[in-house]
Amino acid sequence: QVQLVESGGGLVQAGGSLRLSCAASGRTFRSYAMGWFRQAPGKEREFVAAISWSDSSTYYAGSVRGRFTISRVNAKNTVDLQMNSLKPEDTAVYYCAADNFFCGSSCLRASDFGSWGQGTQVTVSS
Repeated sequence: QVQLVESGGGLVQAGGSLRLSCAASGRTFRSYAMGWFRQAPGKEREFVAAISWSDSSTYYAGSVRGRFTISRVNAKNTVDLQMNSLKPEDTAVYYCAADNFFCGSSCLRASDFGSWGQGTQVTVSS
C-alpha cells in the first residue's frame, strides 16, 4: 500500500481556481493508478478524476471534464488536480486515492481504490 497526504484545499470564489496535490510514500508509486474523489455533506463519495500508471491515460467525471486536469509526476511521487472555473457545487472534501489493480474506465468506483488520504476541504463561494 501507499500512504497519501493531500494539500491545497481552501476557500475560493466561483470562477476561481485551486490546485490540489497528493504526496505518496512508497517505492512502488509508479505502479499505482491514482484518483481523486469528493464527498459533499449528506452525499456519497463520487469519482472526480483518475490517471493510469501505465500510459497516464486520464479519466474524468462528466461534471468536471474540461475544467479539471489530473496529472502525475512519478519521479516526485505526486499527483495533482488543477481545478479551474470552480462552481459552488464543487464544494466538498476531496480525497486522493490509489489503486494497483486498475482496469481503466471500468474501475472508477471508490470501492476500486484501496488506499486513501485524509481529505482536504474545498469550498467555492457564490
